[in-house]
Amino acid sequence: MRGKRSLGRQFGWLWAAYAASAVGTWLAFDAFALIAIQVLHAGPGEVAGLAAAGLAVGVVVALPLGPWVEFRRKRPVMIAMDLLRFAVLMSVPAAYALGRLTFVQLLIVSVVVAAADITFTAASGAYLKALVRREDLLVANGRFESTSWTATMLGPPLGGAVVGLFGPVVTVVANAVSFLLSAAGIRAIGGHEPHPARAEGHRLRAADLLEGWRYLLTHPTLRPLLCNAVLVNGLIMATQPLMAVLMLGHLGFSPWQYGLAFAAPCLGGLVGSRLAPRFVARFGQYRTLLAAGAFRVCWPIGLAFVGPGLPGLALVVAVELGLITCCAVYNPVLATYRLDQIPADRIARTLSAWSIATKSGIAVLTALWGLLATITTPRTALAAAGLLILTTPLLLPRPGHAPHPEPQPARTHA
Repeated sequence: MRGKRSLGRQFGWLWAAYAASAVGTWLAFDAFALIAIQVLHAGPGEVAGLAAAGLAVGVVVALPLGPWVEFRRKRPVMIAMDLLRFAVLMSVPAAYALGRLTFVQLLIVSVVVAAADITFTAASGAYLKALVRREDLLVANGRFESTSWTATMLGPPLGGAVVGLFGPVVTVVANAVSFLLSAAGIRAIGGHEPHPARAEGHRLRAADLLEGWRYLLTHPTLRPLLCNAVLVNGLIMATQPLMAVLMLGHLGFSPWQYGLAFAAPCLGGLVGSRLAPRFVARFGQYRTLLAAGAFRVCWPIGLAFVGPGLPGLALVVAVELGLITCCAVYNPVLATYRLDQIPADRIARTLSAWSIATKSGIAVLTALWGLLATITTPRTALAAAGLLILTTPLLLPRPGHAPHPEPQPARTHA
C-alpha cells in the first residue's frame, strides 16, 4: 500500500521531530490564556489582545525572514527556530518561579514564537521538497497531517488534566521541551545539505521581500488557492471562540463536554489523511483538491443550529467530524500541489508569504467576528460565518486549468 512504504531514515527523523513539537504544542493549548487569567488576573480584553497582538506582531516580525531563509541551509534554520522557541518558552516558568512574570513578557514570548513558527514552516517546506522524491510528497504530507490530528485529539485533554493537577505553567515547560526534542530529531537527520546558490550575490535585496508574494499573486492557481485559504481558515478559526461562549455560557455545557465535542471528531483527520492518496490515485491531484476544497465548507453552517443537551452535542460532533475529514483530505493534497508548483529557488519566501497571509486573515477575521458577536449574538455571528464560507468555492481555481508543475531539481540529500 502506498501510504505504508518507507520514505527513508532521514524522513523518519523529520517525522519524529514534527510529532514531538505537535504534541507539545497541543498539550499547551490555551496555556498563555490560562496563565494570564489564573496567574496575572487578566480580563477578557487583555486575554483577547494577547492572542491577537501576539499573532499580528509575530507576522510583521516574520516578514523579512522568508527571504533570509531562502538563501541559507534549511536544517540549521529549523534547529535554530526550535532552540529559540525552547529558550523563550522556558523564560515563562523561570519568571513565574521568581515571581517576576508579567503580561508584557507573555506578549513578547507570543510574538517570538509566532515569528519562529512562520520561519520554521517556510524552511521545513523547502527542506521536505529536497529530502523526499516528488512522487512521495503526498505520502509524506499525509503522515504529517495524520500526526497533527492525532496530537490535536489527544493533546488538549491530556493538557487539561495536567493543568488541573499542576497548573498551566507546567504545560509551557512541556511545550518548550518538545521543541528541544524536535531540534534533536532534526539534527539526527544527518547528511549533507549544500548551501543554496544565489546568482545575484549574497546581499539581501529589498525586492527579495516581495518575491514570494509576487509569485503567489501572479500564479494562475496558487493565487485563488491562497485567497480561498485566507477566507476559509479565517472563518473557521473565527468560530472557535464563539462556540466556546455559546456552548459553555449560553447552552450550559460542561468543560469536558466541550472538549469532547472538538476532540472526538479529530478521528476524521486520521481517516481523511489516509484517504487523500487513494483519492488522488483514482481522481487525480487537481480534481481531488477542488472537490475536497468545496466539500469542506459545507459543514460550519450547522454550528448555528446547536442546541442544549445531547442532541446539541451530537450535532457539534457531526459537523466537526465532517469538516475535519474533508480538511484532512484537502490539506496534504494542497501542501503537495503547492510544493510542486513553487520553484526550489523561491520556496521559502513563497511559503513564508503564504503563512503570513493566512495567519493575518485569521487574526483579522477573529477580531471582526468577535465584534459582530458582541453587537448581535454568538449564534448570529456563527450563522454569518457559515453562510459566507459557503461562497468560498467560488475562489477556487476553475476545473481543467491546472498548470504543469515546476521542474524538480535533483535531490540534494537522501
